[in-house]
Amino acid sequence: MTRASPESVLRALTLLARQTGESAAAKLEGADEDSAARAALASLAKADLLGWTVPARDGGAKNELVDEEEVSVRALCAIRDELAWHSGMLDVVFVLQGLGSYPIALGGSAELRKKVLPKVARGRAVSAFALTEPDAGSSLGDVATAASRTKRGWRLSGRKTFISNTGVADFYTVLARTSGKVGESGGLSMFHVPASAKGLEVARFEVMAPHPIGDVLFHDVEVGDGDLLGAEGAGLEIALGTLGRFRTSVAAAANGFSRRALDESRERLKSRKQFGRPLSTFQSLRFDLAEMDVRLRASQLLVGEAAVAVDRGDRAAAEVARAKLFATETASWICDRAVQHFGGLGVKRGTIVERLFREVRALRIYEGTSEIQKLVLAKEVLGE
Repeated sequence: MTRASPESVLRALTLLARQTGESAAAKLEGADEDSAARAALASLAKADLLGWTVPARDGGAKNELVDEEEVSVRALCAIRDELAWHSGMLDVVFVLQGLGSYPIALGGSAELRKKVLPKVARGRAVSAFALTEPDAGSSLGDVATAASRTKRGWRLSGRKTFISNTGVADFYTVLARTSGKVGESGGLSMFHVPASAKGLEVARFEVMAPHPIGDVLFHDVEVGDGDLLGAEGAGLEIALGTLGRFRTSVAAAANGFSRRALDESRERLKSRKQFGRPLSTFQSLRFDLAEMDVRLRASQLLVGEAAVAVDRGDRAAAEVARAKLFATETASWICDRAVQHFGGLGVKRGTIVERLFREVRALRIYEGTSEIQKLVLAKEVLGE
């Protein structure tokens, strides 16, 4: 049997994501956050896209892009780029299945992986990744949520915030302190915590773009020994390993938003007339389109470089940081220009460019702010 080339696999995934977006995106408009998230999950599951967020070893998509215990970053990027063009909700629901479950792939026992991950790949279990706290964002050493040993396992107490899929998730992968002092990078461990666990409380809040998100509070929540992921004290390594695997796909989603904004701008400038002629005939606006195109293409090349490097097993710290920084900053700029091209309609709730402007903003913050990416790059440039 002839092996499919990586290029053909990625083209097929892009097409499948496009078909999913075309059939599902309109149905999500106007629905409340929870309903939209569940409808998006159902559409992604029906298209067999969720399997690409889980390693083949654990019930995910079988492919030749990476080893069976890994998730392909190239696949994630191809899918997210296309889903984001159609719907921010489809994009975020897709990636959260992987972001929340990958710590189990990295550190879970064979029994736990078998119990949880095939359900994630089929959309029968919803995952959430719980790192951030009120006083711990970019600095995970400041995590204060505590996990102490009990006779049967562990007891967790603390609060997480800005956790995507809050109230929708069936389980959370949680970074908690098992030793040491707040402010130290050591002593952190990762846990699998079922949403049904006694003492787990959620409190939702709203953000700029529709998104199930909020606080997760742990009031002496007890889990078993088998819910510890990896060794005690290895939580930071698992958290960073997860972010390192999925961060490039944030840049790919940014490219999807950028492409949509550029498409909308082009059609608007061609069709809208002012002073008796199309806006596309005005030199300054033509320059805008040219620069939008160049910045987007540069972003795509950086994402492609980073995705290949991570799939290949390279350290890739600089490549990932460049892609994340440039693509997300570029997307904000392109979406801003698109709003400007639409004039008053650009800020009218319900127009596509207004939605894109809101949806793209968070990408410069989550999974490593632009400032953090600059720090990473500076260390690489200086050889530190």
